[in-house]
Amino acid sequence: MNFEFSEEQLALKDEVRKFLAAKCPPDSVRALMAEGSPGIDRALWAQIAEQGWLGAAIPEEYGGLGLGYLELCCISEELGRAVAPIPFASTVYFFAEAILRAGSDAQKAVCLPKIVAGELIGAMASSEQPGPISVAKINAEVSGGKLNGTKLPVTDGSHADTAIVLAKEGGTPTQYLVDLNGPGVTRTAIETLDRSRDAARIEFNDAPAERLGGVGEGLALFEAINDRAAVLLAFEQLGGADMCLEMAKAYALDRYAFGRQIGAYQAIKHRLADMYTGNVLARGNAYYGAWALNSDAPELPVAAAGARISASEAYWFASKENIQIHGGMGYTWEVDCHLHYRRSRQLSLVAGSPRVWKNRLVTMLEKRNAA
Repeated sequence: MNFEFSEEQLALKDEVRKFLAAKCPPDSVRALMAEGSPGIDRALWAQIAEQGWLGAAIPEEYGGLGLGYLELCCISEELGRAVAPIPFASTVYFFAEAILRAGSDAQKAVCLPKIVAGELIGAMASSEQPGPISVAKINAEVSGGKLNGTKLPVTDGSHADTAIVLAKEGGTPTQYLVDLNGPGVTRTAIETLDRSRDAARIEFNDAPAERLGGVGEGLALFEAINDRAAVLLAFEQLGGADMCLEMAKAYALDRYAFGRQIGAYQAIKHRLADMYTGNVLARGNAYYGAWALNSDAPELPVAAAGARISASEAYWFASKENIQIHGGMGYTWEVDCHLHYRRSRQLSLVAGSPRVWKNRLVTMLEKRNAA
């Protein structure tokens, strides 16, 4: 079985890389981070919408390109290389996917065309307490179509227009659509390590809520969306990890110490080799996840967990080693190393930490072996 991308998909990757190199250089990311409050690059968001990337996996009947998840994986990898400061993951991987899977015809007709046009930024508001989400950790509640409760942290919550909120109705977890610009919603920005990505605390006080899917289906939908998003997040992390390796290699060949390139020293060679090994392992798992996602295979939960774990570890390790290889310069604001370290930390917590995914993977494998 050939897991490599097709010539058309590789050509798409190349075009996305060229576009982001021109429209999203590291200097623009640093400038956004220096503004004070976490934000998004609105101009880049609009340009990406014009390219059609937001609708890569959205059917043509809703204005999307209808390409598929493999093409979306290609786009995701390049966004990770560029450390793009946009709410692409929140809107496309989570929000749009939830609407596609559980939304009514009316909800799809309203939300999906706006996503494709870049007119709607979405967010997932699920967590309230540390650790994996469970029925016992959900305190937000809906009664009479009104939502009360608090969610934090909500990635891109300060800038999102609509959120999908996990809350209880009659004691059972259910998903709801909530207009974050409507009444009963209070948002407070949360300080995070990666200031190019926003996070917020959102309080709901009798906020109007519209059910998404059936009553009691909230946790099942949450897990299904997380599995699918995990694969796409893995490609973002993989793109960032590969960029870190390229940066470290280039510096090791350019920097001289005691008359020799520092890349000639064994200590640097070993670091680069370890980075490469982690990236290759992550790519293999990510490709397996992409296959399972694109074919909606029953192996998707296991494949998604493997991709998520290996990509999170590879990106963190590569970003850390990239700083070390750059030496004292690696810690400075003007050098790009810190952008990837910050993003590696941010992405490792979206959709659950690696520890949560490791526990989930072990549980799934134990059940499979017992069966």
